[in-house]
Amino acid sequence: MFTIEYLLRLYSVKKPYKYASSFFGIIDLLAILPTYLSLFLPGSQFLIVIRILRVLRIFRVLKLIRFLKAAIMLKEALYASRTKIIVFLMTVITLVIIFGSMMYLIEGEENGFTSIPRSIYWAIVTLTTVGYGDLSPQTNIGQILASIIMIMGYAIIAVPTGIVTTEIAKREIRHVSTQACPECSAEGHDADAAYCKYCGAKL
Repeated sequence: MFTIEYLLRLYSVKKPYKYASSFFGIIDLLAILPTYLSLFLPGSQFLIVIRILRVLRIFRVLKLIRFLKAAIMLKEALYASRTKIIVFLMTVITLVIIFGSMMYLIEGEENGFTSIPRSIYWAIVTLTTVGYGDLSPQTNIGQILASIIMIMGYAIIAVPTGIVTTEIAKREIRHVSTQACPECSAEGHDADAAYCKYCGAKL
């Protein structure tokens, strides 16, 4: 049934390759491939669990407009803030490398910080306030540095949330339709749109 549906979807659109290379097209293909792979490769039937991704279609099948609008707004906000998020991540990576190297020099191998990569791992765990406890500083200077990193962690966690929230606040929730373009399979059109805003085809 999955295969028949996939073939019918390819047949019903004017440009099948557009659908085949789209997000849901790839999901549909991944949903049927494990069945045929299991005929030739033993153990590959466990890949059938990929079919759970097809649950994403429930947004379109059940016409949950309010969820679709919120999803579109969130996607646009994340895309608009991608540069700021990349800069933020690069800053965090730089900080954990510096702090990890400092902790390696302060604590040394005798206190469990056997290498700089392992010390960087400790800095990541501490800065993100996860705190597994498998590594901990034993010297006074190390504990002071750890305290500074912990306090910085609370401030740093709030930064990406603020970036995305600002972008979301700039956007007004648009009234969108769940109809897919028959030409290019694009979604997210305005409710009163007569033509696709991506390829110009009639909806």
